[in-house]
Amino acid sequence: MKVVMLLSGGIDSATLAYYLKLDWQVYALTVDYGQKHVKELQAAVNVAKAAGIAYKVLDLRVLGELLVSSLTTTAPIPEGHYTAVSQKSTVVPNRNAILLNIAAGYALSIGADAVAYAAHANDRTIYPDCRLEFVTALQGSLRFGTDTDLQLLAPFINVTKASIIKLGLQLKVPYELTWSCYNGRAKACGRCGTCVERLEAFELNQAEDPIEYEVEV
Repeated sequence: MKVVMLLSGGIDSATLAYYLKLDWQVYALTVDYGQKHVKELQAAVNVAKAAGIAYKVLDLRVLGELLVSSLTTTAPIPEGHYTAVSQKSTVVPNRNAILLNIAAGYALSIGADAVAYAAHANDRTIYPDCRLEFVTALQGSLRFGTDTDLQLLAPFINVTKASIIKLGLQLKVPYELTWSCYNGRAKACGRCGTCVERLEAFELNQAEDPIEYEVEV
């Protein structure tokens, strides 16, 4: 069976790639939507190569002109936890719906049975397109819109990032190849929401994050 997955280059989607390839023929789709942390694109390619899966990088930088977010503009990236109200500035409007619909078209074109993404429990507070209600609604939309039984897989939807890393460590995911920081500088900042969450998740697993940070961790 074939599955098209969204591979961002972060730890969640990297783990998903290694998890899916246990039972699926995986086709990774990475999208340049004008994000300032463009380093994640190369990270995604590196992860796909390490996993031995097919991959494509899609240039949709024009979306960055339309989808206003602190990730796509010169607005500063907020620091702190994802539960903070300030983190709402990192929401890229309707991003997952847009990208999953593109993935669905790609999936149907190659005869795939499913599309997948790595939404998880920690994201649900801030990101509406990382909630079970969204997954359920989009599943129906995809089936009505394609007149097929195309599946939408979100196996981590009720799973914490710490649990995802626990799984990834078991699967030997090369986390040193991944990139999470929203600032996209030479080293991860260690202060933005995704860095804070990542570091805490590794700590909960009593494991060392293998990437370099600007701050001492």
